[in-house]
Amino acid sequence: MLTTLRIKNLALVADLTLELQPGYNAITGETGAGKSILIGALSLVLGERADRTLIRGGGDNCSVEAVFDVSRLRAPLKKFLEENGLEPCQESQLLLKRAFTASGTNRQFVNGSPTTLNVLAALGEWLVDIHGPHEHQSLLHSARQLAILDAFGSLDPVREQFAELVGQRAAREAEKASLIVDEKTYAQQLDLLRHQAGEIAAAQLSPDEEADLEREHRLASNAAKLLELSQAALRQLSEDENSLAAGAGALGRTLQELKRLDPDAVCLFSLHEQALSFLRDLQSDLSHYADKLDNDPGRLQSLEERLNLIQSLRRKYGTTVADVLEFGEQARQKLQHLEMRDAELERINGELTKINAHLQHIGEELSAQRRKLIPKLNKAVAKQLADLGFQQSHFDVVINSTAFGAEATAPQSTGFDRIEFQFAPNPGEPSHPLRAIASSGEIARVMLALKTVLAAQDDIPVLVFDEVDANVGGETAHAVAQKMRQLGEHRQVLCITHLAPVAASASAHYVVTKETKLLRTVTHIALLDKQGRVTELARMLGGQSEAARKHAEALLKETPTF
Repeated sequence: MLTTLRIKNLALVADLTLELQPGYNAITGETGAGKSILIGALSLVLGERADRTLIRGGGDNCSVEAVFDVSRLRAPLKKFLEENGLEPCQESQLLLKRAFTASGTNRQFVNGSPTTLNVLAALGEWLVDIHGPHEHQSLLHSARQLAILDAFGSLDPVREQFAELVGQRAAREAEKASLIVDEKTYAQQLDLLRHQAGEIAAAQLSPDEEADLEREHRLASNAAKLLELSQAALRQLSEDENSLAAGAGALGRTLQELKRLDPDAVCLFSLHEQALSFLRDLQSDLSHYADKLDNDPGRLQSLEERLNLIQSLRRKYGTTVADVLEFGEQARQKLQHLEMRDAELERINGELTKINAHLQHIGEELSAQRRKLIPKLNKAVAKQLADLGFQQSHFDVVINSTAFGAEATAPQSTGFDRIEFQFAPNPGEPSHPLRAIASSGEIARVMLALKTVLAAQDDIPVLVFDEVDANVGGETAHAVAQKMRQLGEHRQVLCITHLAPVAASASAHYVVTKETKLLRTVTHIALLDKQGRVTELARMLGGQSEAARKHAEALLKETPTF
């Protein structure tokens, strides 16, 4: 249920917090006081498109917050929140917030986590059903009408089973479509995949090969220059007349004489010997390095050919050698899949035959159950409509079923049926689809009749009716009041009404007023106590005369205690 609705800077509302009660909540007030603002605010926080002209004059932002108690919500809310990266509910409280500015910034939150309008709208479909002069879309769509019929007969398990089979069928059809091509295309695909897989396999690539080849190619490309430099270094070390080895020998003789004259200079002679050892090591390593240099043009050519092959494969199949190898594996698997086409098609067709047979059986069972339900729903709705003033109206559910076979177009996940609610409000008139009925009051009362019939099965916890009692009075008003009270026993109901009997039957009564302060008009809302209800009901009955107040008191006495 909706426990709290807070509105800031929306139209005539500056800052308003509405604490709602379970059961049936009536909202009344003078025309123009701002009752519809409450419905508009609730629509906004449930994902409706924002009209920035509604931001209160002088302000640059608007926000609406709604808190729902979801402890009894049947929808899979926890899973939905997890899948959309949203915070879980704390103590079964779901907090929705919508804020927008005059500059165009639009933000929305669920339990404090930022989200999208689509997420708010999806939650709204589970939480609230709004019906008013411009909010009958859920009743006018064939899909929603079919859902109402199925809810009336508790057919959801069969319907879900059918939807699962439709999903399985779609998956198999997609597999089949990937295999069924004309022979020319099939041959072309085989040739291409064989070429791709064969070309990559023949290259015998290694993931780390390219780096090693590039290093070896760099050495082979500079082999002549490297040999020249290493030989020059060897000459400078030992072969030239002024080589380091010759100079080191002369230096050693000098240090030997120094040590003879001063035994303490032995450390200098030791350092000289170490230096000679390093020079000999350097000479040996340079000699080995020069011996390993390969100045073979044939090897350089083979390296270049190998690198060119790898680069060619990378241009065709991937950025890296690893990508090329992965492409080759995928091509091999696709080739294997296509080469086994006939066997795969046989397997898929066999599975489709079983699925189609199961679909046919479940779909026909679902259609049969719906056809049995229709007379019962027609009768139940007609009874409720009679109570609501349509004594000689006619309500009917027209069902059309499509044929299904192995070659048929994929069925809808809801079954083979399409239905249309038809209604003739007056005797002697032909029935027309409900969407063709012009009067919002008539549509609203049909919805009220349906909601009363479906009260026990409907999963939506909050029902909102905006002037559902338009153009009714007398006994019909009392009937509307009774229906609202009945709905309130199963769901939380919010009803904006101008009829005293309808308001009197509520378990909680709110009045919307407006006042002008400092040349600004502000809307307020208040929960009425018993005396306040008498005063407001008397106003709705025509004034504050003694007769009106007594009538108001009588209406409240007629209402059972909640």
